[in-house]
Amino acid sequence: MIVANALYDVVFKYLMEDRKIAKLLLSALLQTEVTDLELKPQEYATDIKEKVLTVYRIDFKARIKLKDGKEQLVLIELQKAKFATDIMRFRRYLGKQYSNPDNSVEVNGIQKPLPIITIYFLGYSIKELKDIPVVRIARRYLEFETGKELNVKAEFVESLTHDTVIVQVEAIKRRQRKTEIEKVLSVFEPGQKHEISINENDYPDKYKPVIRKLLKAMQDEKVRETMEIEDEILEELKLKERIAEKALLIADAEKKQKEKALKLAERERREKEIALEREQKARQKEKDARQKEKDAKQKEQETKIKLAKKMLMYGEPIEDIMSETGLTKSEIEKLKPE
Repeated sequence: MIVANALYDVVFKYLMEDRKIAKLLLSALLQTEVTDLELKPQEYATDIKEKVLTVYRIDFKARIKLKDGKEQLVLIELQKAKFATDIMRFRRYLGKQYSNPDNSVEVNGIQKPLPIITIYFLGYSIKELKDIPVVRIARRYLEFETGKELNVKAEFVESLTHDTVIVQVEAIKRRQRKTEIEKVLSVFEPGQKHEISINENDYPDKYKPVIRKLLKAMQDEKVRETMEIEDEILEELKLKERIAEKALLIADAEKKQKEKALKLAERERREKEIALEREQKARQKEKDARQKEKDAKQKEQETKIKLAKKMLMYGEPIEDIMSETGLTKSEIEKLKPE
């Protein structure tokens, strides 16, 4: 059987706006019965023909059955994205849900915030979880000291934290043996395929309404047209990503080139500094050597003069003084007392 690919925003919207099907899928993902469901007003960008496309999200007020048989009213925020760059948008939407005063219920005249459950349909794989089709993040209450799990539910905690279910479409297709939930979610196909082939006999009977709805979607001209527009937009986004990546690579290469040039310039500057330091040291050494030699000659001359004066005092002949000190006759005669 050929049906529409539920990964497309328009098809997903077509599917999840059917209350019965939404209850079926949400019950399967949450592993609990959704007894009542109310679709909240959406902010989905419908102006797709003008090529305004957002990550599709849909919010439900739901009544779910707890393990103890009691029912609880919760807010389910469901988001679907094809690109790995949507994390900040997910956080932004979630922040709006927490701060929205409409996401509350009146109890005994007091507004109480509804617990939030988030469900993410991803058209890509999370690296650390790439082989797991459906991941459930469930909160636990633990005693700090012992690590013992506490079997309680507190309004304070339930209002400020939330459980999450992550569906990785790529991982579903990689699995050979499928569980029931994986068979149910096999209507989501990664890539840009408008039509997918489903073996109706392999599809769980309980969820047959899902494939019948997708069969209708495939026959809906408006849905098919919108899928084509989505493809165009996604191609444009991919092109922009490729251009951005190329620009980033060029910028990175230029940055590395500049860094290399700066390192080379710094190296040359340092080498010049070292050469200059060496030259200055050599000059100083030469100057010191000349000064030392000058001082030695000066000292030697002073010693000769002292000896000559002494010899003159004792009346030694000038020839002997010349021979002993190396002074000239005129130098010695200058030393004679007047």
